[in-house]
Amino acid sequence: MSKKLGLPEPNIEIQRNILEKTELNSALTTEDKTIVSGKPDSLKNGELADSQGKIWAIVSLSAALLAVSLAAIFIRLSEREISPNATVFNRLWIATVVFGVWNGADAARRRMSGAQVKERSNYTLQDVMLLIAVGVVSSASVGFWAWSLSQTNVANSTVLRNLTPLFTTLGGWLLLGRRFDNRFLVGLAVALSGAIAIGIDDLQTAGDHLVGDVAALLSAMFYAGNLLISEHLRTKFPATTILMWRCFMGSILVLPLVLLAGDRVFPYSEQGWLTVIALAVICQAFGQGLLIHSLGSLSSEFVAFFLLLEPVITAIMAWVLFSESLSLFNWFAFSVVLAGIYLGKSSGSVAKK
Repeated sequence: MSKKLGLPEPNIEIQRNILEKTELNSALTTEDKTIVSGKPDSLKNGELADSQGKIWAIVSLSAALLAVSLAAIFIRLSEREISPNATVFNRLWIATVVFGVWNGADAARRRMSGAQVKERSNYTLQDVMLLIAVGVVSSASVGFWAWSLSQTNVANSTVLRNLTPLFTTLGGWLLLGRRFDNRFLVGLAVALSGAIAIGIDDLQTAGDHLVGDVAALLSAMFYAGNLLISEHLRTKFPATTILMWRCFMGSILVLPLVLLAGDRVFPYSEQGWLTVIALAVICQAFGQGLLIHSLGSLSSEFVAFFLLLEPVITAIMAWVLFSESLSLFNWFAFSVVLAGIYLGKSSGSVAKK
């Protein structure tokens, strides 16, 4: 038939083969370029996003540290009118209201704007148990610390409470199977040495302080448990939900202690109310909120490590506001803590695995 039409059949077959090979080579070349060029770009974008997330988490943690460091100032002012337990109770129930309003307003805003709400699975029994546990261990930490201050001197209590990052790192290693590089461990040792040196001038180890020292040690252990549980919960719940449960459970546990002691429950002056409200909003809601939020990107070990700066900032604030003296040795201890945290921050154990 090709002869009748005057078309050379071999030429048609040759052209068809050439066309098929050209199209195949073009497709393979395009796919090859996509694979080769796309993979490095995606890796680079992922590393950039991780780096930016880590930086913002450290910025949030720094802001949280400043807010939390104000707690000692507000507590001192509040205790002019009400007892320590009553101060904790007012701090927690006001913060519970703040987080409840925040969560409700956020849900209403999403519904009104028509934004798609991310579906979250229902509360499981394990979730409820962990949310209750985080409230119990955080309240136990505060309670044991307050008790230790009545049984031992401030230096002993502060030094032993600052062992929290040691227990957090130990818990992460034993319970979660985490590994830490040498830079992180060296930084932890240096920062802990500086934190212990802050109270070394007044440190006492007499036998009559043993009960208070044990209470301060238990406070550090419970706070480490609080950070580890909160980090686990951050994989499913926002920081506001975790803190609402934590503050609610804490207020329920502390209220009977206030009533049994016969203490005044609420402040009686406008200044007293402003103080406990500032303590709840600035220190508990804002400070602790940012701290728990940072656990979404940073490991609980590094967060506990970073919080060793809290006594440093509190001491400097007391020096500025209340003219409390700071010796040259204190300033040296502060610089040692900063050096240790700088070492730890530059390690690979900062971010969550």
